[in-house]
Amino acid sequence: MAGLMRREPRAEAGEYYSPIDRLFDQWARMMPLAALPFPRWDAEGLIRVEEFREDGTLVVRADLPGIDPEKDVELTVSDGMLHIEAERREEEKKEGKGYLRQELRYGSFSRSLPLPEGVTESDIKATYKAGTLEIRIPEPKQEPAKKIPIAKS
Repeated sequence: MAGLMRREPRAEAGEYYSPIDRLFDQWARMMPLAALPFPRWDAEGLIRVEEFREDGTLVVRADLPGIDPEKDVELTVSDGMLHIEAERREEEKKEGKGYLRQELRYGSFSRSLPLPEGVTESDIKATYKAGTLEIRIPEPKQEPAKKIPIAKS
């Protein structure tokens, strides 16, 4: 019995996949992130939102501090999507201020969110308070399914 070895299939499979994983990891490190065809979810130009339902209304809250909603925010509806576009403007040049860190982002931000079926732009209400844009979208009432009788022939 000294010639028998215990077989461990997981270890064998790991031996084959390990070089392939390393190959893809090396390839991914060489590729610039801007060249990837899919969006990065941590992108700086993406407006952060929270969505929830409250009493038959879809509520969307967008984090837009330091923005004048009358001049710098545009809400539009097209093709069943709600589009939020905003711009934070830097009013004065701050060159030579001796920054140690500058994390505030200036420029354009946007986000597109799907709307419930049957919603029109006249149904949507938006308010801005303390850096938060709140959009309220009443959910359309859905007709209950109607049973269709089947005739015998």
